[in-house]
Parts: sequence; structure tokens; C-alpha cells
Amino acid sequence: MLGASGLVVSPLGLGCMGMSEFYGPGDEQESIATIHRALDLGVTFLDTADVYGLGRNEELVGKAIRGRRQEIVVATKFGIVRDMNGNFVGVSGRPEYVRLACDASLRRLGVEQIDLYYQHRVDPDTPIEETVGAMAELVQAGRVRHLGLSEAAPATLRRASATHPIAALQTEYSLWSREPEDEIFPTCRALGIGFVAYSPLGRGFLTGQIKQIEDLTPGDWRRTSPRFLFENFQRNLDLVERIREMAVRKRCTPAQLALAWLLEQGEDIVPIPGTKRRTYLRENVGALEITLSEEDLAGLAEIAPPGVAAGARYPEMGMQAVNR
Repeated sequence: MLGASGLVVSPLGLGCMGMSEFYGPGDEQESIATIHRALDLGVTFLDTADVYGLGRNEELVGKAIRGRRQEIVVATKFGIVRDMNGNFVGVSGRPEYVRLACDASLRRLGVEQIDLYYQHRVDPDTPIEETVGAMAELVQAGRVRHLGLSEAAPATLRRASATHPIAALQTEYSLWSREPEDEIFPTCRALGIGFVAYSPLGRGFLTGQIKQIEDLTPGDWRRTSPRFLFENFQRNLDLVERIREMAVRKRCTPAQLALAWLLEQGEDIVPIPGTKRRTYLRENVGALEITLSEEDLAGLAEIAPPGVAAGARYPEMGMQAVNR
């Protein structure tokens, strides 16, 4: 269950973003097969957004869930604005934009109601009370079940919650991005807000599959990410190697170890690792079967203390839009 909202989700979700954009070319047939396999494995919490693939990702998810809607908790997001060419042009939380974005998402998904509707990034030019107020009207109209925010600061969470109950905060969290532990987690728990961890595998770095920048296709967004650049890349490889060595001792993969660690951080935390292939999906689900001892957790705390990753989570412009 996500916080005090009453929204029940699977212990592990599936991030669908990479099926349509950012992480190299996609394969719609394999992506839909991956979603179907996820549902068969009990992974019924699907995460998308209107900005992924300029709406194509919502359309893909809509195709995949057709005929199985009752099994699924669908989460999508609005607020990051792009032009027709895909250029990022800003963030909007204006009430009229909220309503239009929701209508468009419902149409692309082919559903009558969104289970969890997030503001993707906080709009600094629109009071959060106005944005959440418009989102609350969608709940009253039956178009949305629960509300969420993504990358919101503690003060914003408190103001939003005073306007309407917030079911979940989605923010990056993993062995190499532990910032939420300081203020975000205590705030969420005090307010009864569940936490959804995106990029729980460090955008694939923590899987151990990326060993050189050339392993990423030329159009892959990660080629611009500070943690994948220059000397940061090698420093982060060294971190992953230590995680891999521990995974070998545990007879699991580095990805499974990283997810098992995250699952130990609290029952109110739900990771949503993304994948567009059935092979990696099954590997990720295997993390649910791994038990970590106190010794294991202490070892990981030593390997990956807060701030261990080299480089910022996003380039400068991206960092300006988080935690606000």
C-alpha cells in the first residue's frame, strides 16, 4: 500500500519510459510482451508519462493493458512540456493545462480513469495549491483515483497535502542516489505519503552491464548524464565492481542485490525498475526472493554511503527542476 492512501500496488513496479525513448531504440512487440510478462509475474504497477516519446509510451501501455485493465494500477504524469520537435520548453502546473493533459493521457491510454496521476515536476511559477486543486477536481470528476508528485521538496509536499491527500512521491532513489533519506522520507512518513523510487538501478549502471560508454547507443540520453561522463564513469565503475563482488558472494546479480537493498528500506517504498526486455524483467523480479542479513546491509552501507556516486544526477538544467 502506498502510504495512507489505500492504493494497493505490487511490491515492485515496472517503469515503461525506456520502451519509447531516451535509452536507445525500442521494439514495440517486445515491449508489449514484457508488460504482459510483468503482469503474469505479479508486477501490476505500471509507470508512464505523457512526455515519454511525446505520448507514444502512453499509447504503448494502453495497447498492452487492453483486456486486462482490472489487474493493473496505471500511473502517469503531466507537467514537463515539449514542443512538436521534442525539445523541452518548460514545466507547467497551470490548472487549465492540468485538465487538458489529463484528457489527453486518458485518450492515449484508452482508459476511463488513471489510478495515480503525478505532477512530473513542480512548476515554480504556479502555486502548488492551484495545481493540486486542479488535480483534486479530476478526482472529484472520477477521472483520477489518487494524486502524486515527482521530485517535490518537503515544504512543497506539506503544502500539497494540505490541499488534497497525496498518495505518493516519486523521486530517484538507489544505492548511488540516497538523498531522500535526509528530509524526504521523514516528511513522507509524517504525512502518510508512499514513496516510489525511480531509477533504482542507477539508469542501468548498477546492473554491471555497462562497462564502457560505447555500450550505450549513440542516441542514448545517458551519454549526456554527468555520472556517465569522463572520470566520473570510471569512479562509478569501481563502485559497481564492489557491488558485483558482493553479489557473487550472495549468488545473485548486481541488479538483484541493488533492488533487494532498496526493498529493505521500508514497506512504504516501491521501486519501479525500467526495462524493455523480458530477460531483465525476470532478473529484477528475482530480487523479491533475496534476503539480506544485517551483515549484508552493513556491507552495502560501507560500499555505497550517501554521496558515493561521482557526478550529479542530471545535467545542470535538469538539476534545477528537482527537489523544488
